[in-house]
Amino acid sequence: MFAKLCRRHIPEAEFFHVVDESLIQDTIRAGRLRKVTMRRLVDQIASAETAGAGAVLVTCSSIGHGVTLAQQFFDIPILRIDEAMAEAAVRQASIIGVLATLRTTLDPTTALLREKAAEAGREVKLVECLCEEAFPAVLAGDTETHDRILRTALLEDLKDVDAIVLAQASMARVVATLAPGALRAPVLSSPKSAVLRARRALLLPDLERVAV
Repeated sequence: MFAKLCRRHIPEAEFFHVVDESLIQDTIRAGRLRKVTMRRLVDQIASAETAGAGAVLVTCSSIGHGVTLAQQFFDIPILRIDEAMAEAAVRQASIIGVLATLRTTLDPTTALLREKAAEAGREVKLVECLCEEAFPAVLAGDTETHDRILRTALLEDLKDVDAIVLAQASMARVVATLAPGALRAPVLSSPKSAVLRARRALLLPDLERVAV
């Protein structure tokens, strides 16, 4: 997903991936983001910088607080996957539904939304929707059950909100399976907005301006 988005929206840049699934696995087991996990995240970012990265986009919402800390240690931009999404959500909505399948993802996302609302001087109401049964289903390869649970949440539990924030980027696939007009509220997902934020962080002009 991110390779495709980077090729489309930052075609001038070279990019590479650093993958360490144990960071999220440790966070899920502990039920929180541990200090040792944050230190390991900082090490991974430092490794990316040493390899030549001019910016680093951390693509996991569950370790977002670690990204905020890491931003203090590097001169290059260190970006949270969900920051641009959260800023957009509080600008356009007063009642925001937050959909997640993990508590370790839901809590950092709602905390970020409250932080961005406070920075913008906005009062927002957050409607949390945690579908914990969906996560073990998708781990077991039962995507049908996972998608059915999320569709029900989107159509029923979050039907009265002004905007819906997807705490996990993978949920966008489920939204795409709904009939046009099934959701009254706009749905915000993080990948595209984060990649566009990375483009700006690299001080590159807007693609529309380049085309002109």
